[in-house]
Amino acid sequence: MLHINFYTWLLPLVFISSMIGVQKDNNDVLFCYGKVKPSQIKNYNYVILESAQFSSVDIKLIKKTNKNVLAYVSIGEINKTSKYFKDLKNLTLGKNKNWDSYFLDIKSEKTKKVLIGAVQESINKGFDGMFLDNIDNYSKFGPQKDDDKQVVQFLKLLSEKFKNTIFIQNSGIDFLPQVSNYIDGVVVESVASDYSFSTKKYGLRTETDFNARIKTINDAAAKYKTKFILVEYADTKLLFDKIAVRLSKFNFNFFVGKIDLQTIPNYTSKK
Repeated sequence: MLHINFYTWLLPLVFISSMIGVQKDNNDVLFCYGKVKPSQIKNYNYVILESAQFSSVDIKLIKKTNKNVLAYVSIGEINKTSKYFKDLKNLTLGKNKNWDSYFLDIKSEKTKKVLIGAVQESINKGFDGMFLDNIDNYSKFGPQKDDDKQVVQFLKLLSEKFKNTIFIQNSGIDFLPQVSNYIDGVVVESVASDYSFSTKKYGLRTETDFNARIKTINDAAAKYKTKFILVEYADTKLLFDKIAVRLSKFNFNFFVGKIDLQTIPNYTSKK
């Protein structure tokens, strides 16, 4: 699941797509980890799904009406619902209580082998690439910061092993100097919005905070020629509209959904 990670610096990843009900040219990104009908997923430039929810037949149907279909994989954590948990549970290094998931030991050859197997399985199923979550766990304020060089080497390994495969990382802007040649884009969460895990409430960032985050993203995009996508969180039409207005001034694709990303959002009705 896409995480809002409190261990990274002031800025999350950016990969933004506008949602159903907003008439903009860039409403072309969907993040959905729940089980939905393939017929519900149409006309997106990027679709990010949980591979286990779909068969190869489903993916073939989805690719007929969407451009780039990517599967989710976490490079930093694993939870008990994952089919790979049994293989990796004895290699975990602690727990992320916000998501009830466990930190992976990326130094372990077995961990890398299992992750590569997960990527291969998704590619075999027909996905065009992978969305690599929890990269920011390895940033300088992350719980796995001591393994920063290991994750860079692993991204290089993935890019070499899976040529012509799309890789988009979640967060980890700090790593762009080392990994920009290995990835095709970066997702940043909660640039305009601000979800609180402690209160479970959705909200907006202050204007000052928002502008600082946008500047950091713009600077990185210009320097490394990297595509950024923003992921925002809202639970009402009113908040969605406020987020969309903020982001409409910038040339980023963005997605707005609920924090669990289990459904296709629709904020067309008044709430």
